[in-house]
Amino acid sequence: MQITDLATEQKLLPLLRQAFRPMFLFGAAFSAIAMSLWGLALTGLIQLKPFANILFWHSHEMLFGFVSAIVIGFLLTAVQNWTGLRAPHGKSLLFISLLWLSARLLLLFGHDLPLILIAVVDLSFLPVCAAMLALPLLKTGQQRNLFFIPVLLLLTACNALMYIGVAYHRYDLIQLGSQNAIWLITLLMAIVGGRVLPMFTANGTQTGKVDAWPWLDKAALGSLWLIFILHFFSLNSLLPSAVLSGLFAISSALTAVRCFRWKIWITLKVPLLWSLHFAYWCIPLGLALYALRYAGFAISNSIALHTLTAGAMGAMILSMMARVSLGHSGRLLQPKKIMTLAFLLVLLAGMSRTLFMLWLPAQTSHWLTFSIVAWVLAFSIYIVVYASVLTSPRPDGRPG
Repeated sequence: MQITDLATEQKLLPLLRQAFRPMFLFGAAFSAIAMSLWGLALTGLIQLKPFANILFWHSHEMLFGFVSAIVIGFLLTAVQNWTGLRAPHGKSLLFISLLWLSARLLLLFGHDLPLILIAVVDLSFLPVCAAMLALPLLKTGQQRNLFFIPVLLLLTACNALMYIGVAYHRYDLIQLGSQNAIWLITLLMAIVGGRVLPMFTANGTQTGKVDAWPWLDKAALGSLWLIFILHFFSLNSLLPSAVLSGLFAISSALTAVRCFRWKIWITLKVPLLWSLHFAYWCIPLGLALYALRYAGFAISNSIALHTLTAGAMGAMILSMMARVSLGHSGRLLQPKKIMTLAFLLVLLAGMSRTLFMLWLPAQTSHWLTFSIVAWVLAFSIYIVVYASVLTSPRPDGRPG
């Protein structure tokens, strides 16, 4: 499908031809830099004074800096395939890239800047991108993918809640905003992963695609929607711990059955596949840890939460970036062998921050250091391997 003039396309800087290019490159680089700064600050090697405080900065920026950049890069690239209309590129893509970057700089160096300035710049990113996503969807009547628009606006509401917490010195609101964002992103991963993993697995292993069980998909995703709604409106505080434990256990079991049906064991020779499968398995694992926590087991909220963030989000993002960067730049889905090391490192980062801490809690500081180092190395490998892919034209000469 020819959706743009080739001569016009060739005048564009390759980095600005598709949203995945700047968003993946800048997002991955920011992730490695931000995690490095976080680790150095925790060990006392540097004094970091970002906006609000360092705990706010870490939780906010990993969600609304790093994860949001990758989500937008994926969505504003996929919309071109969904609709056949040209996705944001050139000046519009430059604008949202600079808007995202401006927010990161303000939050890192804006300790003495007015809250309203930082909040307005940062909070504008997702709604602007939502509008860019909505236009081609509405023009082509793509009802199936319109739900991403309210998801982006709900993420904006979570972000706003964190700023309100800072303004009124309400740590509970800051935590509510960040945890709601985590539940919403987890739901997004469950939806998108459920769409693509069976197809990716069938294509990558040359086997038949696993047929969906509609009742199972609806039940699993419905339970995650319920978890999000309960937390978003703070209704979870009104329910007994036993009820919450049961809800998380049911959601974990339903999600695990979905994962199991996709046959992770047939993907173990294909790094682009097993990395995605292991990332998805972190979702039912995180839900199970929450079930055990509400059942009275000695599992901290931080451990369960980081199973979804450092585990599921980190591993799924790295794997999806590696795949999308190749596919949408006109290259074969054959990543360099060193990316296998990157996939292993990001999974180890998630395990060190969660399961290893549960196993040997006396070594928590060492596990935390290892997790940070493994994370930085994993995303640094991606940057080194994919920088040339993201900043050079497609080898087949096609737009994008």
